[in-house]
Amino acid sequence: MTMSNGPLPSQLCLLPDLALKKEGDKVRFLGCVTAYSSVSGILTLQHHHQTQDSPCVAALVDVTLVLRTLKSDQVRIGEWVNVIGYVTTVTPSPARKGSMRESEPFQARVHTQVRIRALLLWSSGPLDTQRYDESVHALESCPSMTAPNSASKNGQ
Repeated sequence: MTMSNGPLPSQLCLLPDLALKKEGDKVRFLGCVTAYSSVSGILTLQHHHQTQDSPCVAALVDVTLVLRTLKSDQVRIGEWVNVIGYVTTVTPSPARKGSMRESEPFQARVHTQVRIRALLLWSSGPLDTQRYDESVHALESCPSMTAPNSASKNGQ
């Protein structure tokens, strides 16, 4: 058995999959800025290319730990940013009848809010979000991308 001297690595996931995470999980994800409150230090991120069947999730990212390095373009509405941080709360909202209509604004369809405490945040730059989603799904299905402690639990 080997001991690690550093922090656990973050789990790469798509923003809608944050709803499946639990408090304390360290995650890395990409999202589009839809709101920022300088008073509360909360950056709201969403993923507008979710399908009608996928969960509508908003990440409420507490950026107080990264305020010194945060740039104005990283909180601009429409900017895509990468985040590494810890899940602090997952709050499902009651679904409203008919709230999954494609024509309805995305904000109105959100039914899960995930609070994240950001450790690191950076702009994504030019990005093909569909290709990014496909790449993350491919990594998730790769057998070598299993949990870091799974091999050590089996004595391997």
